Amino acid sequence: MDAVPRIDHYRHTAADLGEKLIRPSLAELHDELDKEPFEDGYANGEEGTPAGEAAATYTPDSKGVVKFGWIKGVLVRCMLNIWGVMLFIRLSWIVGQAGIGLSVLVIGMATVVTTITGLSTSAIATNGFVRGGGAYYLISRSLGPEFGGAIGLIFAFANAVAVAMYVVGFAETVVELLKENGTLMVDEMNDIRIIGAITVVILLGISVAGMEWEAKAQIVLLVILILAIGDFVIGTFIPLDSKKPKGFFGYKAEIFMENFGPDFRHEETFFSVFAIFFPAATGILAGANISGDLADPQSAIPKGTLLAILITTLVYTGIAVSVGSCVVRDATGNVNNTIVTELTNCTTAACKLNYDFSSCQTGCQYGLMNNFQALCKDNIYPGFQMFAKGYGKNNEPLRGYLLTFLIALGFILIAELNVIAPIISNFFLASYALINFSVFHASLAKSPGWRPAFKYYNMWISLVGAILCCIVMFVINWWAALLTYVIVLGLYIYVTYKKPDVNWGSSTQALTYLNALQHSIRLSGVEDHVKNFRPQCLIMTGAPNARPALLHLVHAFTKNVGLMICGHVHMGPRRQAMKELSTDLAKYQRWLIKNKMKAFYAPVHAEDLRDGGQYLMQAAGLGRMRPNTLVVGFKKNWRQGDMRDVETYINLFHDAFDVQYGVVVIRLKEGLDISHLQGQEELLSSQEKSPCTKDVIVKVDYSKKAETDTSVAFAPSSSERAPTLRKEEDEDGKTPTQPLLKKDSKSPSSPLNWADQRLLDASTQFQKKQGKSNIDVWWLFDDGGLTLLIPYLLTTKKKWKDCKIRVFIGGKINRIDHDRRAMATLLSKFRIDFSDIMVLGDINTKPKKENIAAFEEMIEPFRLHEDDKEQEVADKMKDDEPWRITDNELELYKTKTYRQIRLNELLKEHSSTANIIVMSLPVARKGAVSSALYMAWLEALSKDLPPILLVRGNHQSVLTFYS
Repeated sequence: MDAVPRIDHYRHTAADLGEKLIRPSLAELHDELDKEPFEDGYANGEEGTPAGEAAATYTPDSKGVVKFGWIKGVLVRCMLNIWGVMLFIRLSWIVGQAGIGLSVLVIGMATVVTTITGLSTSAIATNGFVRGGGAYYLISRSLGPEFGGAIGLIFAFANAVAVAMYVVGFAETVVELLKENGTLMVDEMNDIRIIGAITVVILLGISVAGMEWEAKAQIVLLVILILAIGDFVIGTFIPLDSKKPKGFFGYKAEIFMENFGPDFRHEETFFSVFAIFFPAATGILAGANISGDLADPQSAIPKGTLLAILITTLVYTGIAVSVGSCVVRDATGNVNNTIVTELTNCTTAACKLNYDFSSCQTGCQYGLMNNFQALCKDNIYPGFQMFAKGYGKNNEPLRGYLLTFLIALGFILIAELNVIAPIISNFFLASYALINFSVFHASLAKSPGWRPAFKYYNMWISLVGAILCCIVMFVINWWAALLTYVIVLGLYIYVTYKKPDVNWGSSTQALTYLNALQHSIRLSGVEDHVKNFRPQCLIMTGAPNARPALLHLVHAFTKNVGLMICGHVHMGPRRQAMKELSTDLAKYQRWLIKNKMKAFYAPVHAEDLRDGGQYLMQAAGLGRMRPNTLVVGFKKNWRQGDMRDVETYINLFHDAFDVQYGVVVIRLKEGLDISHLQGQEELLSSQEKSPCTKDVIVKVDYSKKAETDTSVAFAPSSSERAPTLRKEEDEDGKTPTQPLLKKDSKSPSSPLNWADQRLLDASTQFQKKQGKSNIDVWWLFDDGGLTLLIPYLLTTKKKWKDCKIRVFIGGKINRIDHDRRAMATLLSKFRIDFSDIMVLGDINTKPKKENIAAFEEMIEPFRLHEDDKEQEVADKMKDDEPWRITDNELELYKTKTYRQIRLNELLKEHSSTANIIVMSLPVARKGAVSSALYMAWLEALSKDLPPILLVRGNHQSVLTFYS
């Protein structure tokens, strides 16, 4: 995060006119942005006192830092890169092959691509402050780190190899001169290597010396280049007789007319000639590449880039026309080829100018087609982080210079760029394509943050430019284009897989939001249909990482199918809770993403748990993407806790049914809540970057009962007597929401007890492949089909695909076969595979006496025993403690009580080896059954079993026969 410049800093000057406020310039503000975050003493988002701000002074530390203007920083660099080696050793050959007309067309086509890209670059560069990084920075901040990282790497590599290409071009020219004078050192190939190596070492020295020296060298090179161009132009007006045998006659109409049309030879075509020329246009990002060293990138990049394109295009066009008007295509170089007698079939321009070059049909050394032909054939990563380190006042990347030097030197030693040159051009074109697409994409996303100061762009023209770049890639070399696509795609997939933790506000994010918004609105206008029903779950997890088993099990049947929202109710003082809510929202959503949970985190603040649950059920979701199923963990410690919390827990079910929700209660016999065991894990994960984590020990206190937390979810404690981390009160007298973690470098960490170890093991069981086992479905009530749908969805997932569904239903002993066939027919119509159907004819049998006795012992502390008390005392006790079980109630619902106990016996008999049990949830009439009795039913029904889901739909059909 960058430090935000404080524009209201003052610089006071004591003068005769009094105090005077001097506003910092834009360049000074850019310099201020380069400082380290929070260097002014305030963290981002915090404010100082008015007195402190008035005393602050604006003093940008820019002494010694070299910043370039648009001429030296952009214009000069772009012209040098665009002209380069192409201007002198390839352009004349292109004119010879394509003719003046098509050569101008080739230059024009290349200019169209580069101009559109220049406009797109200008738009991106003026949409906010541009830091160093060139094409990588522009693309990554527009399209995101995936594209930016992919292009950044290949663009940096292409620039390094381009150094080799230009140096080899220079070396070949020098070697030609040595050869003409008979002064070769070894041979042509090795001389190219020697001269190239010496040249690149000199260039490295200039780069290491710093940007200021490099800029001075660029000016010197530009002067030499301009003098060379001027020398060429002047030379075209000074024809010498000694040049005529080599094909140079000066400006002649005959030569212009003859060279205007194409004369493709050696299997060359228009597109192959275009492919050879286009690398000359790949220098337009030279200024943007040093955006971090520009005084005002937003102004410099558009002016310098577009003016460089204009100047270089005019020069290329002028020289193409000039050379095509002065030099014939073929010449022998022999002064004896002058025409003495008149020829009868004199048709060529050379013949009309008294030279006979007809012998060139078998090959010549001079002329447009020959003298240059040999030279025209030179057709977001962790491992690279070390090369980003800067040195000196300008933060020079010396290690990066060295890497570039080594890459360039390697290719110079090869001294043969026929294979690599097309790839380089395609790498540049891929960058241009993405820059153009970035502008189109940003405009399409309609992000309010996309407001470039440069207005002379159009999103559709940018799209055309991107398409043209892709076409040109294939025109230059189809296999190199495919290779470039493969490399970019591979790097894109790699960066996407690594998921760098960055947020640059890219247009990809903006377009994703826009698409989501449009689809959500469109979906809101569509009525629900039973065929499209999917369980959309609101899970009362509290902190998502506190109950991983609950989270992973629900995620197993909602992933890529339905919505999953993790509800978390914060209670306590509003000010403290709102702070927690704000920090937890970002913290736990990141945790869900990091753990590949396709879910949302929804915290709310409420006075009590029931209100919080109602808020979530009424307000969670958006449009049609709203929860329809409430998922809670079984309240395992209900007998030891406050029974008012049990009242709240039970009332949640009724609240859910009131708003047409289904309800799912999940129970693991080991428990669900591991928050008291996460202290050590969270501490170590938070200090991963610290070298001192080895000495951090967490002391666990098993002697005290857990205290009430200000951050609560409707889920059970992990055991009836859960061990907790030792806590201390803060200065406000409230229990902190985070455990107190004490460092201890001497004492060993407390080992987990047996129950906690089992709890930890159970918390990860749904993250593993479930193997060939059973999902047992006990479908005892018709709730619309949710009890059947959830097991089916589980079997569609990779971890559960080997599990078989067994269905258990109630029935009569004399109709078992009939009921089994009827159920099989029903399941077949629902298209749900099953391995077996069992009809339980003895479901209404009275349970065993010992189990009845155990149930009565369990509810004894919660009974009212009104028959043993005076009526007035009993009534008052019932009013004060409405959760108590009356004798009348117990007798009235004896059949239901026996039913739950009997079902537990049958579950142990038939489903004790199942991976998971899905069973219809018994529901009591609101206000008719006390909370204690209802919880006792659920306890008796689900105790000592494999993981069990108690499911009750809202009686709306979720399965259909029809297609």
